[in-house]
Amino acid sequence: MEKAIKRYWPIFLLPTLAAFIIGFIWPFLWGTFLSFHKFTTISKTTFVGFANFAKVFSDKTFTDAFFFTAKFTIVSTVLINVIAFAIALALTRGIRGTNLFRTVFFLPNLIGGIVLGYIWQILLNGILSNLGRPLLALDARYGFWGLIILMCWQQIGYMMIIYIAGLQNVPGDLLEAASIDGATGMQTLFKIKLPMVMPSITICTFLTLTNSFKLFDQNLSLTNGEPGKASQMLALNIYDTFYARSGAQWKGIGQAKAVVFFLLVVFIALIQLYFTRRKEVQQ
Repeated sequence: MEKAIKRYWPIFLLPTLAAFIIGFIWPFLWGTFLSFHKFTTISKTTFVGFANFAKVFSDKTFTDAFFFTAKFTIVSTVLINVIAFAIALALTRGIRGTNLFRTVFFLPNLIGGIVLGYIWQILLNGILSNLGRPLLALDARYGFWGLIILMCWQQIGYMMIIYIAGLQNVPGDLLEAASIDGATGMQTLFKIKLPMVMPSITICTFLTLTNSFKLFDQNLSLTNGEPGKASQMLALNIYDTFYARSGAQWKGIGQAKAVVFFLLVVFIALIQLYFTRRKEVQQ
């Protein structure tokens, strides 16, 4: 059986490789090509060099969306990981109803982003209206915290599962030795548990960082960038540039924004992976 797998492994690889090339590599290369052009359709293009990229950084809506996205990403990444780890820590202590709690916390992750956005739009607008406060679309601060609440509610359960797996993988003899040596709960947490679950922290930080930075559907359905694009994130800004602005030049600029956006996500993700992996310990 193993010999057959080794002999015919290219056959098993081809469907996945073909789907990856057709669904990701080719669109990315073609999109990069179009970012250097002014166009209305992909068959009618005019080469403009780096002009589109120059206009990306002179577009105030893009820079505003970048700072809004960066602030959102920092806050959501910290909150999601801290709360998810705290819940995982509580649920690995043998309390009653652990499986029920895990299921309840994980369920929001199964709901689509667009649906979640509209659900929370109704909830938050209703709460703010009853408090006599401005609605989400009238104050960017409420839009920001509305997105934070939505993102936390959706992502915490998923990260919790990963942290639970990491905590359950901590060797029991280490914890027992620490208890015998008189280590306090906080000492055990910071000296043993956290270092041992660094691989889980690396994964969860990577997922929350990238998911937050490229958030689109929840932003579209919850605030749609209102008021006046003040709560618009990068992905929504790119969508708005490409589809909502008329003129051939905006298609190229929107494509250039998408390339810059891709490079930003890759750069930030690689930096995060570098620093978190350095903290991992061999078990």
